[in-house]
Amino acid sequence: MEMDRCSEEFEISDSDIPDYEEKLYRHLQQGHFIVRNTNGTFRCPFCPGKKKQDYAYNELLQHATGIGASNRNGNVKAKHRALAKYLNEDMVDHAASSQAVVLQPKSSKRKANEQYVFPWMGIIVNVQTEYKNGQYVGESGNRLKEQLSRFHPLKVFSLWNFRGHTGNAIVDFSKDWNGFRDAMAFENHFEAEHYGEKNWLENKDRGSEIYGWMARADDYNNPGPIGDHLRKNGDLKTVDDIANEESRKTNSLVANLASEIEVKNKLLLESECKNTETTLSLDKMMEERDSLVHIYNEEIKKMQQLARDHSRKIIVENEKLRSELDSKRQELEVGRKQLDELVAKNDTDKRKLDADKKKNEMKNSSLELATMSKKKADEEVLRLLEVHQKEKETAVNKILHLERQLDQKQKLELEIQQMQGQLKIMKHIEGEDDAAMKKKIDDMTEQLREKVEEMEGLEDLNQTLIVKERQSNDELQDARKELINGLKDIGTVRATIGIKRMGELDMKQFLPICKQKFGKDEAESSSALYCSHWQDELRKPSWHPFKVITTEGICKEIIQEDDEKLQVLKEDLGEEIFNVVTTALLEMNEYNPSGRYPIPELWNFKENKKAKLQEGIQYILKQWKTHKRKR
Repeated sequence: MEMDRCSEEFEISDSDIPDYEEKLYRHLQQGHFIVRNTNGTFRCPFCPGKKKQDYAYNELLQHATGIGASNRNGNVKAKHRALAKYLNEDMVDHAASSQAVVLQPKSSKRKANEQYVFPWMGIIVNVQTEYKNGQYVGESGNRLKEQLSRFHPLKVFSLWNFRGHTGNAIVDFSKDWNGFRDAMAFENHFEAEHYGEKNWLENKDRGSEIYGWMARADDYNNPGPIGDHLRKNGDLKTVDDIANEESRKTNSLVANLASEIEVKNKLLLESECKNTETTLSLDKMMEERDSLVHIYNEEIKKMQQLARDHSRKIIVENEKLRSELDSKRQELEVGRKQLDELVAKNDTDKRKLDADKKKNEMKNSSLELATMSKKKADEEVLRLLEVHQKEKETAVNKILHLERQLDQKQKLELEIQQMQGQLKIMKHIEGEDDAAMKKKIDDMTEQLREKVEEMEGLEDLNQTLIVKERQSNDELQDARKELINGLKDIGTVRATIGIKRMGELDMKQFLPICKQKFGKDEAESSSALYCSHWQDELRKPSWHPFKVITTEGICKEIIQEDDEKLQVLKEDLGEEIFNVVTTALLEMNEYNPSGRYPIPELWNFKENKKAKLQEGIQYILKQWKTHKRKR
């Protein structure tokens, strides 16, 4: 945040950056801005609010180049580009001296152009040797390295020739400026103890102590074993040469990094554009989805209201039909009673007809007797009046003809009476009232048939609604699963809505009890063992510590607290862990009693209950809007 305050007095466009950069470069050349401190370090004149104001040359160059290639405003970029140009073109001669000021001890009086062996090396002489088995032996390089460990040597090489140990050794230091500092400390230590190179050359009685100094040009050109090793493993370079070489490498690295930063910035800009397009597309999709969900909910409400209204209408009409059927049933009962009365009346008429028939039969019998008597009388007359038989034959035939006509007339009258009786009965049975009642019954049957057809149509509509409701439930379940999968990737740290694995124990719940019981050192391992053990117990199908109770006619399962394992847990870890395990048992029994493994569930951690799909969607939208505002 401090760099954002780097002399931002006004804004300039990208096209004005080169002109403004050239103007600031001239001001830097004219000394209008202070770049170099009195102690030889450097500072950024365009970042006065920054705490660090004692840069090395390479550090300041990297700082200026990095900001000049960044996405800052044109004013800041132009200032730091001008500073980088000034350091590269006008201050490069001060780079080596800057490194020397920082890295070389103040007590050193070496010349700036003095040549050293690079990589940095130290020389040890007067290492004590003894003659054994035909050759000289002395301390190994590892032993010497341990003695010089305060100077951080990389390796110590003992020098040998055909006679054995020469009493000399070479100390390798790291190639960087820290290695130079260690080598100088190594030399200063021996000089302070009067065992340096000068003392080695001047003293005639050198004693048994080792002498040491930093390898330079005269050592490098020495014809002995020391010079041979130095020429084989190093080169002669001045401090300025090494500083300039590192400066060139640093400049090249900074330029490469600036180029990479520019490429990264372009990629970042493209990614931001793509992200913006994706965000806009997602916004549009979410709006369309909300609209579809709203339309779908409104349609479902309308269909449910229509179904309720229709059902209410059917119930009212059924009640009306039931009343009409009751009234028709009463009318039919009255008609039945009337028919019973008519049947009784017809029985009376039938008995009367039977009596008349008997009377006619009696009359017929009398006529037959009279005819027989008459026939006998005629035969008697014929026998008596044989003389007059032919004369009276015509009269007799006429009498017989008249008698036959009388019998036929009586029989015809009897048939007419019988027909009249039957006609009267038919008139009573098939009268106008019966025809009207039959018509009413037919009308009622037709109405009932229409109502049955209407009821079948409502049944079809109800089935359609059930199918749509099932489809809606399936879609809601799929959406819930997708939401759970998405929240798994996001994570639920300190989240109101997240994913809870139902039936899973958390090691953190066991940690406080284990700290009290086993101490801090063993608490974490003990809690992990307890959590793993009881999680395995929860997964066992054979362990089912539940009992069934009936409340208000409803059966449900509760924890059997006198279960042997639960009692052992309660005695071992206490009431709190007992409640944690029983809660996980209830969750496992509710969500996955057959598989016995944890199931992810959308959870409201604030209210400690199962979250609705609507709550999950609202939480995602809230997080997305918060992220969008931050960006």
